Amino acid sequence: MRQIVLDTETTGLNARSGDRIIEIGCVELVNRQLTGNNFHRYINPERDSEEGALAVHGLTTDFLSDKPKFAEIVDELHAYIRDAEVIIHNAPFDLGFLDEEFKRVAMGKFTDHVAGVIDTLMEAKSLYPGKRNSLDALCDRYGISNAHRVLHGALLDAELLAEVYLGMTRGQNSLSMDLEPEVATAGVELEVVALAEIIVHAADADELAAHASLLDGLDKEVKGPSVWRAAEEAH
Repeated sequence: MRQIVLDTETTGLNARSGDRIIEIGCVELVNRQLTGNNFHRYINPERDSEEGALAVHGLTTDFLSDKPKFAEIVDELHAYIRDAEVIIHNAPFDLGFLDEEFKRVAMGKFTDHVAGVIDTLMEAKSLYPGKRNSLDALCDRYGISNAHRVLHGALLDAELLAEVYLGMTRGQNSLSMDLEPEVATAGVELEVVALAEIIVHAADADELAAHASLLDGLDKEVKGPSVWRAAEEAH
């Protein structure tokens, strides 16, 4: 199964009012394994970022001025995501922008070209109702280091989300491509390890008398049979 973990950065919060995508980052998983076949592009949005958005991603108009426009990278993006299942955190936000960009180049909606979309924010809310479920919060919850994340970046966020998604779906915890499964413990083949013999020592007469005396004291304190007496009589 081929899955694409995707994130975007944008000039603002409202795609319908003219805000545009300025960065796309994608990470490829095949059968829940990281392949290293990533997709990352900066895009010239042909407009300035809003002040609040700029504070989040730090991608200035000057930096983006010589980057390709969306129409110039859409065929490459389309070939990369085509027929894959796409994983996005807070999917309605990113899909709103992607759909608008695809409409501008007369390619319908983004979702027309993929096999389906998984929204990890919705999944996290069902797993942890009433708790914080931002990407940072989920990284903390699953023990994923995001110390290197000072500003938001689409590729970095997609890489973090891939680890979060695997943790949420109880898959492998590491995205290493070179990890081999362990077949032995301390040089001993697992199939030849024998179970230790269990030895049971029965209580002697003095120990049984002391136990009975303790139960009598408990019965006296609660003015009736204690739960321990009831448990003993049931057996």
